[in-house]
Amino acid sequence: MKRYIVLAALAAASFVLFSCKSTTYKQINYLQDISSDTTMTMPQNKGIVIQPKDQLSIVVSSRTPALAAEFNLPVASYQAGTELFLEGSGQQRLLGYVVDNEGFINFPVLGTIEAAGKTRWELQNFIRDEIINGGFIKDPIVTVEFLNFKVSVMGEVNSPGTFSIAGDKITIFGALALARDLTIFGRRDRIQVIRESGDVRKIYMLDLRSSDIFNSPAYYLQQNDMIYVEPNGVRAGQSTINENYFKSGAFWVSFASVAFTATSLALSIYNVTAVKKAQQD
Repeated sequence: MKRYIVLAALAAASFVLFSCKSTTYKQINYLQDISSDTTMTMPQNKGIVIQPKDQLSIVVSSRTPALAAEFNLPVASYQAGTELFLEGSGQQRLLGYVVDNEGFINFPVLGTIEAAGKTRWELQNFIRDEIINGGFIKDPIVTVEFLNFKVSVMGEVNSPGTFSIAGDKITIFGALALARDLTIFGRRDRIQVIRESGDVRKIYMLDLRSSDIFNSPAYYLQQNDMIYVEPNGVRAGQSTINENYFKSGAFWVSFASVAFTATSLALSIYNVTAVKKAQQD
């Protein structure tokens, strides 16, 4: 009979642990409502919009380099660790245009140009047309790039920090990948994206477990977005837990508690069975 009690206890403990494991999967798995063959219509993304204080690289090229040269800023040289720009020494850095508080830049030859509110594609097309219509160059090629497109990732991720983004398109998943994904203690259902635009600050709450995230205005990130990953109950309640938690005494105390509960349950079942059998005899 003792053997049956032990088996019942182990079965109960396994059930409890399996239930906890299933619950954990539901808490940490991404995009749980999507099957492997799901096809979704992607929302149109025109790219980020230029804002005041953005720094832009604008390069004009042509088959006649001498004509294009007057539309380009010089390439400055500088020494690492200093703010001094030196001719012919150190590393080279392409100077950029800083969008002022009113949203304008001062562009060579063309003068003041409104940049804010345009995508980089719209701005480069506008400058190209102005150069052609002004009769300066017949075949200009204009390239506009962001020099200060950065996002910050904080909270329960493996490598928090501020990351520079090449181009003008990155998703929330891309930013989390740069931070080497969430830790096991990060809440997948409460990812905050903090976004500032002018004098307005918006906070979006994203759930990585749901496909609804693709429809969020914060799925595609913008310059200077801040992403914060909230800690789960385990991290909040036990702030001293580290990656060696499962090797620590706390884990084994919890396991012993589960085993004790399962054993007590098995003993209760055995006692009830014994009493019924005695009554029948």
